[in-house]
Parts: sequence; C-alpha cells; structure tokens
Amino acid sequence: MAAEIKETEDKQANVRKPVLLNKIEGIPETINQALIIPKEDGVISVSDDRTLRVWLKRDSGQYWPSICHSLPSAVSCLDYNPQTRRLFVGQDSGTISEFDITEDYNRLIHQKDYLAHQSRVTAVKFSLRCEWVLSCSKDKYFMWHCSETGRRLGGYQANAACLCLEFDEESKYAFIGDYSGQVVVLKLKDNSFDFIAPLKGHSGSIRCLSWDAENQLLFSGSFDQAVIVWDIGGRKGTALELQGHKDKVQGIAHARMSQQLLTGADDNILGIWDMQVKRIETPDWAESDVCQNCDAPFFWNFRKMWEDKKVGMRQHHCRRCGKALCHMCCSKTSTLPMMGFEYPVRVCDTCFDEITPEDKAPYATFHDVKHSIIHMHLDEPRKILLTTGKDRVMKLWDMRDVLA
Repeated sequence: MAAEIKETEDKQANVRKPVLLNKIEGIPETINQALIIPKEDGVISVSDDRTLRVWLKRDSGQYWPSICHSLPSAVSCLDYNPQTRRLFVGQDSGTISEFDITEDYNRLIHQKDYLAHQSRVTAVKFSLRCEWVLSCSKDKYFMWHCSETGRRLGGYQANAACLCLEFDEESKYAFIGDYSGQVVVLKLKDNSFDFIAPLKGHSGSIRCLSWDAENQLLFSGSFDQAVIVWDIGGRKGTALELQGHKDKVQGIAHARMSQQLLTGADDNILGIWDMQVKRIETPDWAESDVCQNCDAPFFWNFRKMWEDKKVGMRQHHCRRCGKALCHMCCSKTSTLPMMGFEYPVRVCDTCFDEITPEDKAPYATFHDVKHSIIHMHLDEPRKILLTTGKDRVMKLWDMRDVLA
C-alpha cells in the first residue's frame, strides 16, 4: 500500500503545472473577453460595465489601466490587430466600434462604427489580409463588412443565436458556432457565400472555437462539457471527442508549436491535451429493442416483455464498442484516453476485460485555476496564458513548463 501511495505522489510531482504570474482585479461587472497585447506587458479587456480598458504592467509588478474608455452599452467582445494597432469591440446594442491605439497605449482614437446587428455582438474578427470585419450576434446573424469603407458586404442567418466565430484567411472559410449545438461552415466571397456544411456532434450550445490553420483542424467547446476536434482539411468528416471536464467548456486555445490544446470550463479546471497522440473516433451508438448481450428487453419493448414475462430494462451504451446493453451487462467503468475519455465511463464486461493498463495511460492533465473560466487567450511565443473568470478576475499564467 505504501509503495502505491509513493508511486502516485511521484507521478503528481512530475506533472508540469501552470504557474500563476499575476492577477488583475478591480472591474465591478463581468469581464466578457480579454487579450494579451503581443510583445507588451499589457492586457486589453471589455466588460459589462460598458468599459474598454488597457492594462499595462507598472514598475511595482502590478497591472494598472492606462486607458479606461466608456462606451454607450455593455462591451461584449473584441479583436486586436497588433500590426496596425486597430481594435474592434462589439457591444450589447449590436454596434461594432473601431479604434486605433497610440504607440504608448495611453490613448484611443475612434475611427468608425459598424451598425452590424440588432442584438448583443458575441464575437468579432478582423482580417487584415481580406480587409474584412466579421461578426456574429444573438440576433442569429453572421455579418462581414469592409473595414476600409465600413460597408456591409454580406450576411447569413442561422437557425439559432450565434455565439462564437473563427475565420481562415487562406481559404476564406468562416466557422460559426450557435446555440443549437452545430457549427456552420461558410466559404465567403466579396458579396456572397457558399454554404459548405453544418458540423453536428454536440448536444449543447457551442461556447468557443479555435482554428489550427496549419493542420486544418477546428476545435469546439460546448455546454455539453465536451470538446470536439473536427478534421476540416482531411475532408472525411472525422470528429474526435475529448471528455475531461465536469461543466460547460467556455475557453479553448491551441498551442501550435507544442501541439497541445488548452481548455477551460465552469468547473474551475484548465485541461491540457496532448494533440500529437493518434486518437480513435468514438463508435456510433447502436439502436436495439433488446440487450445485445443477454437479450433482455428494454422497457419500451412491450411484446418481448409480455413473451418473456420480464420487466423491461433501461438501455445503456458501452463507450468503447457502442453496443446497446442493459445495466447488468454494462456496469463497469474505465478511462479510455485513446478515445478522449479522461475520466471513467461506462463500458461493457467484454471491453473491460480487453482494456490493458497501457490503454488507461492519460493523454491530458487537469489543473485547478481556482476560478470559473469565461474566456482564454494564449500568447504562444511568450508561453503566457490569460484566463478570464466569472469572479471578475483575470489571471496570467506562466506556461513554459507545460508547453515546453
């Protein structure tokens, strides 16, 4: 027993963990989004108190606002282009405001407003290459405007409120996650679009997206507590599930150089997933009126219940083989990291006997960041992660050990 405890302690000691660098506090309302300023000790945040703030690190080591700008309504999202110092912020009113930030980060210069939506802007993206401002909103619309003229170029109406957005400048593919749980893929043109496909796999609303342009992978986090990896470049419809959180996934960031995926959720946990591992797709769940192992009828199979004089059983599914089984034939649990299940899930007796200790070796680590994550932003060159929490606190983490 003592040897087992020591082995567990040694494994925990060898786990590389994020190190808290700093906390930024002092905003009275919910912080909706925040970004690290590239190559600067600074952060830009927007919040429900109608303020846009630029925080710079002082000689004391603490962050203080160099800009605190009030807007007409609550500020819901932002995007910043460091090459041009252009800043785009979306508001509750549906307006997107464009600003220039001075070189010393002490002053904002208002450029123009885009009257893009009729409701809260949930995501905004600026493409310098295309000179487009892309946005989506709770009014169910995805829009894109010309950033030079401010003119609306096109729009798409979804079936549900649009919550998050990603864009690939090379292919001009837009990915829009909505409240219904699907991700819509559009190929944009100057004044029109081609509808490519809906990506269906989540059972809850899509809360965050991240795009890996090099490997053509899209990552989506959802209210259903799962993350799905969509292979867009492979064009085979491959979708890998990652199950490790116990509450809705709200933040996601891909570390391209180290091939790791960072996920944050309402459960106060930061997940770090090794994306170099070849994972297996989860099987489709079989449909049956009887247990596929012992032939016991399920509770809706009245004829079989009457013939066998048995009370119907509840249907369960083995996460490894996908068979429809009764509780007695599917009562064991196991982790299945190769399939993305980093916590124990239900498996059938046959699969349980086939799972080896090597099959249970984890491909992800999980760390308590002590606040419920709303949004995350990774500065990969400097290996610094910014997490924004429901506690109205922003935390900066040193990820050098984790992303080594």
